[in-house]
Amino acid sequence: MARLGSPTARTIAGVDTSPDLPLPLHEVSEFDVDTAVSAAGNGRYNAVISDRWDIVGVPNGGYTLAVAVCALAEALPQPDPLTVTGHFLRPASHGPAGIDVDLVRSGRSTATGQASLTQDGRPRLQVLAAFGDLAARNGPTHLSSGPPRLPPPDECVDLRGELAREMGALTDRLDMRFLPDTPGWAHGTPSGSARLSAWLRLADGRQPDVLALLLLVDCFPPPIFELGVRGWIPTIELTCHVRARPAPGWLRCAVRTRFVQDGLLDEEIEVWDADDRLVALARQLALVPPAADG
Repeated sequence: MARLGSPTARTIAGVDTSPDLPLPLHEVSEFDVDTAVSAAGNGRYNAVISDRWDIVGVPNGGYTLAVAVCALAEALPQPDPLTVTGHFLRPASHGPAGIDVDLVRSGRSTATGQASLTQDGRPRLQVLAAFGDLAARNGPTHLSSGPPRLPPPDECVDLRGELAREMGALTDRLDMRFLPDTPGWAHGTPSGSARLSAWLRLADGRQPDVLALLLLVDCFPPPIFELGVRGWIPTIELTCHVRARPAPGWLRCAVRTRFVQDGLLDEEIEVWDADDRLVALARQLALVPPAADG
């Protein structure tokens, strides 16, 4: 997968967003270790699902999606995922996993493949993805909105302690900075509006790329918590559109839920990079178990 070059200084609306937590050259990010795959032949790849990306003891869906996409990236002739859809058939578990990859079609500008992640002979995740070359894209551009307006990261609030109690190990690997007094539920006063915005990066200093985006679009506490709903909200399906290779530095994210109906909810997220460029859009359908309501 393509990685951008060395970080450079950046400002957003007067805010310095230069990455200030670069990894030492001799260190490898836990994310790269935990998403690594090895070829086993005949379209089969092996991986190990880590416990470092858990939400309430279950591997995060965006993390397992990234593992499967690593296998697809090895097999497909294009460098970047453009659209990735994952159907979560049952929760993944910690330990060995197999990923079977099939090339569906390879054209001049896109290649489509599918992957099935299995553990103990049971399918856990089914993925369909189209890959292309984001660096080669050009054409008309029109954006009807921009990134969320946020104070500088050091004026926002790091809630890793509060989030860890709700979400688990995943939050130790993220640096997420919220507006003061948000999210309301973390302060005991849900706002009644299922929206969140925050700065985001990996806590160990690894810079964002197209693979990390697949994790990051699924890492926020559910906005529905702002409606007073709490509990585990399992994802049924997640689709991520990767729109650009992100620049180094902080990401800004806006997350919202608009529709909760008959125990199902939608969740949408926009991700913008340090160059004010839209880098990812994602939408998921998730289940609100009756026990989680109220």
